[in-house]
Amino acid sequence: MAEPTVSRAKPPTTGPGGCTPREAAVDPATTPRSADYLADCLEACLGYGRMLAEDIPADRFVCQPLPALNHPAFILGHITLVTSHALEVLGRPDLARISDGYRELFEAGCTCEAREERYPPKDQIIAFYEKRHREAAAVIRETSEEALRQENPGSGEKRVRFPTVGALANFVVNCHHIAHLGQLSAWRRAMGMAGVLRP
Repeated sequence: MAEPTVSRAKPPTTGPGGCTPREAAVDPATTPRSADYLADCLEACLGYGRMLAEDIPADRFVCQPLPALNHPAFILGHITLVTSHALEVLGRPDLARISDGYRELFEAGCTCEAREERYPPKDQIIAFYEKRHREAAAVIRETSEEALRQENPGSGEKRVRFPTVGALANFVVNCHHIAHLGQLSAWRRAMGMAGVLRP
């Protein structure tokens, strides 16, 4: 006796636009580049940072409501300084120049102090923060996939953790950025200010 024939549905052979699934996944016309993902996230971080900072009174920009809690001037200055390092790694040292005194005030390990005369005014800090991150987003969008896959030129632990230029750039402009914006959000709550994100 012949075995009964079992009908099996065939998987689709075409995807959106008539391409096979494999073709659709690598079609350069429809697939975003890694650089675009990095820059999109950076621009989202920048927008969040602007929301967190814009309604803080200038005379409270260096307040420390709790001991050792970094204030907005220090947080945004530090983020800007570190993003400047990323521009160097991305091959644009000409755009990585920093304002006088930034390294001494905002480098990792510097002490955050509640002294208004020690720091630039709020409008200068925010203007430099926004300018530097707009520059970084533009540079990243112009960076090729090949360049992002290049070996991290640094050394030590960072080179082990972030072996490529793209991995290091993503950590600096996005992971490091948003982590410190979390500090700024916590500072707002400690100061009795409302959150900025709405459901």
